[in-house]
Amino acid sequence: MTDAIRIDVWSDIACPWCYIGKRNLEKGIATAEAGPVEVVLRSYQLAPDGPVDFEGDELEFLATHEGVPREQAQAMLDRVTKAAEAAGLEYHFELLQHTNTHAAHQLLQFAKEKGRQLELGERLMAAYFTEGRHLGREDELVALAVEAGLDGDEARAALREGAYARRVQADIMRAAGLGIQGVPFFVFDNKYGVSGAQAPDAFAQVIARVRAERDAASPQAATDAISGSSGSAR
Repeated sequence: MTDAIRIDVWSDIACPWCYIGKRNLEKGIATAEAGPVEVVLRSYQLAPDGPVDFEGDELEFLATHEGVPREQAQAMLDRVTKAAEAAGLEYHFELLQHTNTHAAHQLLQFAKEKGRQLELGERLMAAYFTEGRHLGREDELVALAVEAGLDGDEARAALREGAYARRVQADIMRAAGLGIQGVPFFVFDNKYGVSGAQAPDAFAQVIARVRAERDAASPQAATDAISGSSGSAR
């Protein structure tokens, strides 16, 4: 059986380019047709000191909290909205409720343990960027966990106990150790790092390269090479 190619994805739920990168990666995986792939979502926070409740939309947050001039901030949002559309996503920044994502990342760590991380990751990002749900509130997070196939009581307990906070911090520390300074960031098979929301074809090429290198290094490939080079002396 062919071993799965592992792709570790550092992203923040509140990062619009991360959702685009996630979708493009999924398309790249489908295009590559390079066998099984395992995707692991890693925690990263763009605004770890941000408030849980922010009065205002994303434009207001960029202008007041990040110090981006309003005209420049609007241009940034327009650009990412068009990129989202190209990826098949629908962003509604006028509905977005900016919040600190630490609790949501804890829930993602919990979901990983339960085998539902990818489902929850998709649900959280859609809820944040498309539906305007508040991901800093416990009841909202629990409801989204249930929608992703998780047990609501267990999800609530995980949030209240803070048992997964260390795992969130471990991912962030590992990102720092790898020199990651922005997200999304993708690590393929612990060998190749790709930064940014690349096009699906770019991801497909990396996946195909990893698979080709694996196949070339496999025992069967070595056996075939030996068999192909053997001959008889006369």
